[in-house]
Amino acid sequence: MRVLGVDPGLTRCGVGVVEGVAGRPLTMLGVGVVRTPADADIGHRLVAIERGIEEWLDAHHPEMVAVERVFSQHNVSTVMGTAQASAVAMLCASRRGIPVTLHTPSEVKAAVTGSGRADKAQVGAMVTRLLRLDAPPRPADAADALALAICHIWRAPAQNRLQQAVAAHHARKGHTA
Repeated sequence: MRVLGVDPGLTRCGVGVVEGVAGRPLTMLGVGVVRTPADADIGHRLVAIERGIEEWLDAHHPEMVAVERVFSQHNVSTVMGTAQASAVAMLCASRRGIPVTLHTPSEVKAAVTGSGRADKAQVGAMVTRLLRLDAPPRPADAADALALAICHIWRAPAQNRLQQAVAAHHARKGHTA
């Protein structure tokens, strides 16, 4: 499975592509950050993020896109920008028919480090170790994007089994899923 992880942000939108399956060593195919100038207007910034995400989709042809689920923060303007960047990533993938899954920050941290309360340094260290890299990807947004992709690869088999079980239950009861 090839997954593009997206850590959304207006100034720095982390992107990372990981390939592999649960239970086997994973391979990083690319990592980076789509940057936009903080002083540009929002429309131009969103177009720049769209172009950047489209370039990653063109270059890596992921089967899935995993995006960090936006959660309420104290700074409303920050959460709005993050949500807008998240929507651009979801739109780019959906336009191409690529499935999108959202993962919460604590879900990603727990999957990669074993603790949903891990800090950025711990996530970066585990991403480095899991992908056999020489150093943690910088900035942290890039490491977070890889962590999203890893989380999705590891959790997808369980999520698929759960969805199949729910569909089978509905079929037995005469419902449609």
